[in-house]
Amino acid sequence: MDIKELQKIIQESGVVGAGGAGFPTYAKLDERANTILMNCAECEPLLKLHRQLLEKHAYEIMKTFHMVAETVGANEAIIGIKKSYVQTVNALRKYIDEFPDMRIALLEEVYPMGDEVVLIYEATGRVVRPGGLPIEQGVAVFNVETIYNIYNAVEHKKPVTDKLVSVVAEVSHPVTVRVPLGCTLDEVVALAGETTVKDPVYFVGGPMMGRIGSGSEPVTKTTNAILVLPQDHTIVTKKRRKSSIDLKRAASICCQCRTCTDLCPRNNLGHPIDPALFMRAASNQDFQDMNPYINAAFCSSCGVCEMYSCPQSLAPRTLLADMKAGLRKNGVRPPQGVQPAPVEESREYRKVPEERLMARLALTRYDKDAPLDDNVVPMSKVTIPLSQHIGAPAQAIVKVGDKVTAGQMIAAPAQGLSVGIHASIDGTVTAVTDRQIVIVRK
Repeated sequence: MDIKELQKIIQESGVVGAGGAGFPTYAKLDERANTILMNCAECEPLLKLHRQLLEKHAYEIMKTFHMVAETVGANEAIIGIKKSYVQTVNALRKYIDEFPDMRIALLEEVYPMGDEVVLIYEATGRVVRPGGLPIEQGVAVFNVETIYNIYNAVEHKKPVTDKLVSVVAEVSHPVTVRVPLGCTLDEVVALAGETTVKDPVYFVGGPMMGRIGSGSEPVTKTTNAILVLPQDHTIVTKKRRKSSIDLKRAASICCQCRTCTDLCPRNNLGHPIDPALFMRAASNQDFQDMNPYINAAFCSSCGVCEMYSCPQSLAPRTLLADMKAGLRKNGVRPPQGVQPAPVEESREYRKVPEERLMARLALTRYDKDAPLDDNVVPMSKVTIPLSQHIGAPAQAIVKVGDKVTAGQMIAAPAQGLSVGIHASIDGTVTAVTDRQIVIVRK
C-alpha cells in the first residue's frame, strides 16, 4: 500500500496513540523510519490490556505491523514485550516465522519500560536526544491497541469508535472491557461489579502518571485504565498535595541525597534533566544558574523521583511539571540541538523493579487478573469530545436532530495535525458545541 493512501485511511478513521497524549498515528508514518517498534511494555503497574489484546489477536496485529513496516520501507519490525508476559510471548512465537523481518525484544520487568525513549534504547541501543523525536534515530513507535485499530481501519473499514479500559483495584470483579467512546467513567466502573470502599476515587491512567478523574467524564481514545482507590491511598494523597506546600517541604527537609537524580531514567540515558539540582535551586530560590530550571523541559514526568526514589516523600516530578508549564506559558522553549551525554555505566543497577515499585505504592494486593471482554458494551448515551489527541480538534459536521449510526464520521479532521471523530453508538444528535457532540440512543 502507498504511504499516502495508508495515512489517509488512518487519519479519516481517527486512529491516534491509544494512550499517553494520543499523537495522531498517520503523522508517524515516515519513510525515514528504518525500524518500527511495537510497545507492549505496559509502562504502568496494574495495566494489562495491551498484553491481553496482543495475546488474543496476535496474528492480526503482527500482520498489520508487518504491513506498516513494508509501507514505510522499514528494514526491521520489533515487538518490545516484557518477558514475564509468557502467554502473550508464546502467542507471538506461534506466528513469528511468517514474518522474517520481525523480531521479539524481551524486556525486563522494570519501570518505566514503556517510556518510548527507554524502550527504544532497550530494544535497539539507540539514544533519542533530549527533546528529540524517535524518527531522528530512524524509529517509529506504536502501541498494541493502535496497531489493532489500524488493522480494523484497513481490513474492515472500521474507524475508532470504542476503547479498551482496565478497571482494577477496589472493585469486586477487576476486568478489561471494550466500551463506546464517550460513555462515562461511572458506567465503565459499574462493569467491574461493586466498589469495595466508601467514596472511591477514580484514578485515570496508571498509578505513576495518571490523574484523579470524575465519574461523569467521558472515556476517550487515550483512556487505558481506571484505578478505583480509597480516599486515603498514598497515590491519591500525593496527587492532592499543593505545590506551594511541596516547595516549602523541599526547602525544609530535602537532604540533598541525589537519589532522585541517581534513579532518573532519562538522566541515566544522558539527558540533562537533574531533579536534585532543580530541587536545590527551587527550594532555595537560587537563580544564579538557570540550567536546572530550563532543563526541566526534558523531564518525562515518569514519577520515579517522586513516587519511588525520595526518602523524604518530596515531590520533584510535580514541581518540575509546574516549571515546564511555566516555561511554556512564557514562551520559553527548551534548548535545541542538545546532545545526550554517554549512557551511565551504572544504569543497569539503577532500574526500578516493578514488583518493588508496586509494594512501595501499596498496590501489590491489587495485582489480580482483569479478564478481557472484547465485546463492545452497549450504552444509551455518549458525550464525545472533539479533541481526543494532540493537535487541532476535529470539526463537527452534524447538527442537533441528525440521526447517526455507529462508525459514521461526525467531525472531520481540521487543518493541521488532526483526525476524524466518529459516532460510537446509533442514535440522535442532541447537542453540538465546539468541544463535544452528544448522541442519545432512541
